[in-house]
Amino acid sequence: MSRIIFIAIAAMIFVTMVTVGRIYFTGSHDDGAVTASTATIGGPFELTDHTGKTVTDKDYRGKYMVVFFGYTFCPDVCPTNLSTLASALDMLPPEKAKQIVPLFISVDNERDTPELLADYVPNFHESIVGLTGTSKQIKDVARAYKSFYAKVNSEDPENYLMDHSAITYLMGPDGKYIQVFNHGTPPDAIAKQLDKIIQ
Repeated sequence: MSRIIFIAIAAMIFVTMVTVGRIYFTGSHDDGAVTASTATIGGPFELTDHTGKTVTDKDYRGKYMVVFFGYTFCPDVCPTNLSTLASALDMLPPEKAKQIVPLFISVDNERDTPELLADYVPNFHESIVGLTGTSKQIKDVARAYKSFYAKVNSEDPENYLMDHSAITYLMGPDGKYIQVFNHGTPPDAIAKQLDKIIQ
């Protein structure tokens, strides 16, 4: 498959992802925040963090969870979103930033081991927690968050891409959904929204 055809297919899948996303989310705002429809977003999960420890959603109760699905081999979307989130966190007053736990959930558990995540997430921000798990665990948490992901067919079984949603979820200290941020939302807009929500 030529590179041009590959890029065209990837673009078509991305458009499909956006369309599917609109089924679950409505009401986009200028600040990048999106309100949810009647679909329930979030729920219980059990995963492995980048230190090798088994964690559940209950381990983060009392904190605002900022959840993003991606993978370490992602060429552009994931580094961009994680860098944006890191900048937003640094813009917040320290007392509010401490109330947030950013969760980077890998959709590529075949390659993203806890050790690899441990090398990856600190490059963006010290507070980001990398999470992985079994195929079923990843499937279950992605379904709970209405997050799409799929492996892109490749002739090379080791060097492949993953299509995935590029939405960042904000969950409250009680684990319940608050809002999402679209890919491309500037860090100052995210920081402003977080500063308004966190008391």
